[in-house]
Amino acid sequence: MPRVVVDADRRLAEHIAALATRRMVFFAGLPGTGKSLLVHQLTHVAGDAGRQVHLLQWDVARPALEACPAGRRYPVVDGVTHAVIRKAAGLWVRDALVRWDAGHRDPRHLLIGETPFVGNRFVELARPIEDPAEALLSLPSCRFVVTVPSRQVRAFLESQRERRAAAPLHPREREDAPPHVLRDLWQNLARIAGIAGDAALPYDPAAYAGVYTRVLRHRNTETVALDVILPTERLSVYDFATPVRDLLPTEAGAERFIGEVERRYPDPRVLDREIDLWWRT
Repeated sequence: MPRVVVDADRRLAEHIAALATRRMVFFAGLPGTGKSLLVHQLTHVAGDAGRQVHLLQWDVARPALEACPAGRRYPVVDGVTHAVIRKAAGLWVRDALVRWDAGHRDPRHLLIGETPFVGNRFVELARPIEDPAEALLSLPSCRFVVTVPSRQVRAFLESQRERRAAAPLHPREREDAPPHVLRDLWQNLARIAGIAGDAALPYDPAAYAGVYTRVLRHRNTETVALDVILPTERLSVYDFATPVRDLLPTEAGAERFIGEVERRYPDPRVLDREIDLWWRT
């Protein structure tokens, strides 16, 4: 199985090659929209070009927060991450970005991130906040990329998620949002876009892209349309053939930021209301 499959779509391959020259690239979008695949592909293209890749991925960083002693008070319920963990991850990620930049000044280093945003999953990266991370997030060399699959590709990605939930090709796939969560998150986004009614609404690429580009209006943003079903049946997006370094919370850091959330939000209902309005940036 070839490790680079974007060559099946020349336009997409050219876009990925251009992103491989950046300092930081964050793929934003709902689960099940191809973010992890493009992280995987950009990692290999950049690695082949001599870059040292560092990865920041929600489904990889989140378990470290949940596993610390404080985090064990806030377990996943029915596949959904607790609000305290989501908020703590957002506080951690801006601090981690500054630490990464300070420790890796050589332009050979590239940070590739996967930022779902929906439900307050790393959405703090989209918000203008007066802190040391803001200058880094505003640089021309930092790009946020909204992955927008067509209806056909989205249906394929959902069906592949169903298959991988039953028979994962890599242990990390067990941390992926389960299929019912994918559908629930889309319905949540449809309500934000103002197009949802009483019945479940089919995935709408234009409405989905509109919400995400609005959330990212303070950032250097690109959209990439995924119109071609790539040959990924035997490829795991967590299986890398090039050296990568994961950006992860330490146990001390996880404890610190969970404690900060608990201090800021003594009333959990206030946090829940804020999480519900994650898209207001």
